[in-house]
Amino acid sequence: MGIFTKFRKKSPWILHYNTGGCNGCDIEILAALAPKYDIERFGMLNRGNPKQSDILLVTGPVTKRCRDVLRRLYLEMPEPKVVVAMGACAHGGGIFRDFYHVENGVDNIIPVDVWIPGCAPRVEAVIDGMVEAVKIWEKKTKEKEFMRNHSNELLEKLGARNDD
Repeated sequence: MGIFTKFRKKSPWILHYNTGGCNGCDIEILAALAPKYDIERFGMLNRGNPKQSDILLVTGPVTKRCRDVLRRLYLEMPEPKVVVAMGACAHGGGIFRDFYHVENGVDNIIPVDVWIPGCAPRVEAVIDGMVEAVKIWEKKTKEKEFMRNHSNELLEKLGARNDD
């Protein structure tokens, strides 16, 4: 398991989910994946399967119809995971704020680790936000590995026993 963790740490996979809106943020994501900016040079790959993804990138205002789908995608992702909310719509609804069918912000549905501001954010902001997300993801990975390797010691210090 250690060797797979070593390689997984080098290349986090991104799951992009658009919850509705004008798709301006999606165009910026496609520009970041294009050869001019090439976000894959940081080891990030855009994938469509939540069970293989490490970073959830959410764009658009969260509508009531996609709220449950977003929550399910979040729960299907393996730990450690990082959530990135991109654009003004994901932050608080943007121009769609307080509409009858819009939840005001992604953080009302799932916990968010990184915010990328703007409407639509520039490609440079997208790259900076994703690099920050990778740093948070690596930190969470190290914490998980530490807990896995030291769980018996911690249980003994607390006075509990692990009878594995």
